[in-house]
Parts: sequence; structure tokens; C-alpha cells
Amino acid sequence: MLTLHTAPLLRLTPGGEPVPDHAVVVGADRIEAVGPLAELNGAYAGVRVRRWPGTLGPGLLSDGPLPAAPTPRERVYALLRRGVTAVLAEHLADPALRAAVDRSDLLVLPAAVPPTLLQGGRADLAVLDADGACLVTVVAGRIAHRRA
Repeated sequence: MLTLHTAPLLRLTPGGEPVPDHAVVVGADRIEAVGPLAELNGAYAGVRVRRWPGTLGPGLLSDGPLPAAPTPRERVYALLRRGVTAVLAEHLADPALRAAVDRSDLLVLPAAVPPTLLQGGRADLAVLDADGACLVTVVAGRIAHRRA
């Protein structure tokens, strides 16, 4: 099922200039399209629409050790609450932590690569409020965290 994710602002990269009235269409675990909301609404009529407050952009990369928590699962969830969708392999030496990361579908990278929203790319998204707090994290096309 296709889903159109939209917010008042969209960033193609974490530090990129936000643009208004844009959206991302997600199918399974891939980005089908990125562009102006009006164009995507017309091209993908009838798809499920998720309207988020804040700024929609690519999921974030954690390039340091995972946050401390009592269990590997809680360490991973701490990342999801921040909008993180990718981690560096060098920080996953503990097999239990690596298993928790794999179960969550976080992307494990051998080196830091700036996240970007691209057609055909993996559907890793984050919605941040004006203060930078994460409202929603989408990992490989599914909502993995939503702030209540």
C-alpha cells in the first residue's frame, strides 16, 4: 500500500533548506516519489495520506555509541525516539545489541553517509518539531515511533 507523508515543511537532507508544500510517497520500504504536494496528490490519488506537524525529512544517522539503557531493545528505542534510522557498524560489537538493531530494521552502515530523501531510496523518515524533538520515525516504510 502506498502512503503519502506530508508536513508543513520538507527537507531533502538534515541540514537542507526546508521547502513548504512538499511530500514523500512511500511504497513498502522504498520512496516512490518526492515532490510538490499538489503534484503528488494528483499523481497518487486515493493513496493513504499521513499529515504530520513539523518538518519531514530523512531519518537521522547516529554516528556515535548507542545511548545507555538497561536492555539492547531500550537502547534502540532511544534512537528511534530521536528520529535515528541508521547506525554505524563500529558501535555494534555486542551481539545482543546488533540483534536488537537488526530486529528494528535500522540501517547499519560501514561508514557515515549523509541521509537524503531520494526516489528509489529506502523509506527512512523523521518528522521533527520546531525545537528539533522527534515526533515520528519511519524505518523502511513503517512507523517505528510516534510521540503521543
